[in-house]
Amino acid sequence: MTIADPLASHSTALPAASREQDVLRLRAGVASAAVDHLAEEVPVALVYNGISHAVMMATPRDLEAFALGFSLTEAIIDSAAECYGIDVEVGEAGVAVHLEIASRAFMALKERRRSLTGRTGCGLCGVDSLDQVYRSLPQLTRPAPLARSAVVRALAGLKGEQPLNRLTGATHAAAWCGVDGQLLIVREDVGRHNALDKVIGAMALLKERDPGGFMLISSRVSVEMAQKTAMAGVAALVAVSAPTAAAIRLAQGCGMTVIAFARGEDFVCYAHPQGLLLD
Repeated sequence: MTIADPLASHSTALPAASREQDVLRLRAGVASAAVDHLAEEVPVALVYNGISHAVMMATPRDLEAFALGFSLTEAIIDSAAECYGIDVEVGEAGVAVHLEIASRAFMALKERRRSLTGRTGCGLCGVDSLDQVYRSLPQLTRPAPLARSAVVRALAGLKGEQPLNRLTGATHAAAWCGVDGQLLIVREDVGRHNALDKVIGAMALLKERDPGGFMLISSRVSVEMAQKTAMAGVAALVAVSAPTAAAIRLAQGCGMTVIAFARGEDFVCYAHPQGLLLD
């Protein structure tokens, strides 16, 4: 059972997360008219103290959590306490999420002068120079090893918590899992980074923190996915797909256990296997 986002409802009407599309389907050489469902992606502007900082293409759901998670994982704010309010404004061109942040954080943001357009498939969120790629990360520790059974339980439950992907086949999922593998927070998005930011933002909103828990993602482990997990203070990351070499070097450096190719009861541990309990 997932925990609901307390800010999931909006006073303004967001675009639908998916829409119907008439298609011509060809199966076994036979063509037929059908209706398919497409995931929507809309421009989402993140506006800090009245200044637009980033525009990301995202699924128009859980946008408060997304904005807060992005702010935390990109080190725009040091904690959720530095965010004083979040408002969502829907316009013809897209959605603007307005965040009121502490003066200290806003002054630091202005000094960085980073402005970007995000994309759903690749890239680094919020960097414009090489020396910003590898940021300083916290050293991570776990109170106890991650149990194999917890990983298997989380994997078994993930598909059932992805209604948008079942409908469209076009979205990624990220999940915050308890020490026993229970799925506590699950979010979907056309962008894998966005889905993870939504989970991290929801964790902050709900003050959800369990040092024995772990992240589960339906995508590969890139540098940015590992960085975002580390910035959230989570010491274990489980992925359905493959890791990159750079992501594993990062994980080895900050103490993160990384499991990839996790499917059913099978997986490969690429970093810090001492953080895994083969129960």
